Amino acid sequence: KGLVDTWDVINELVIMPEFDKYDNAITRIAREYGRIHLADAFYKEARAADPDAGLILNDFILNKKFEDLVEALLSQGVPIDILGIQTHQHQGYRGAETIWDYAERFSRFNLPLYFSENTLVSGDIMPGHIVDLNDYKRTEWPSTPEGEERQCREAVEIYTLLYSHPAVQSITWWDVTDGGWLNAPSGLLHRDVSKKPVFDVMKKLIKGEWWTGKRQLKTGPDGTVRLHGALGRYTLQAADTIRAFSLEKDVSNIDIRF
Repeated sequence: KGLVDTWDVINELVIMPEFDKYDNAITRIAREYGRIHLADAFYKEARAADPDAGLILNDFILNKKFEDLVEALLSQGVPIDILGIQTHQHQGYRGAETIWDYAERFSRFNLPLYFSENTLVSGDIMPGHIVDLNDYKRTEWPSTPEGEERQCREAVEIYTLLYSHPAVQSITWWDVTDGGWLNAPSGLLHRDVSKKPVFDVMKKLIKGEWWTGKRQLKTGPDGTVRLHGALGRYTLQAADTIRAFSLEKDVSNIDIRF
């Protein structure tokens, strides 16, 4: 509390009691207590520990099982604040229609959506018959020029789609460098930490096209100014006086007096 204010309280709850690759304590506990009871206890304990924290329910299974689970947990009064959506696309980009469908379907719960784990590879695509991504073992999985070009196209599309959706509040790239998870070439940087093409493409998009940036504003006849910009923190300066303010969702008028 006071240091970390956002928590993935239980990760991948859908598969938790069904996981059968090897015996483990988490699966046994989930089977004994059940998903709903387990989540109810954990989330309420987390809420008691920090009433102001953002509590996430995060999963990679994005079908009706997850939807039904979310509905059951919310109807039980489990204090979930955020839904985490994982899209590890080692087996190829799932496409604009599928990504938009995730955002649309889970937005019906009226909770912020965090696309919490997003993977786009810049090398060979993992074969589609692999069920568990962890089962794909490669000693070398290099990034290729063709793959890096493909990664740029896909990254721009998925980020543009998600940035435009009103329910989406966060997108997390997975991972920073190639080889960070499952040895996959899915980073913004090469293994030697040099920039990949996708790094500059995404920087241009986020810090360029979408960034409000510094600008001069003029007051109208009523003494107000209009600003169209991204949500976030700003400073406004008139002569030698500086005021700080934030653009927030659903707030259209801000009163700042000089």
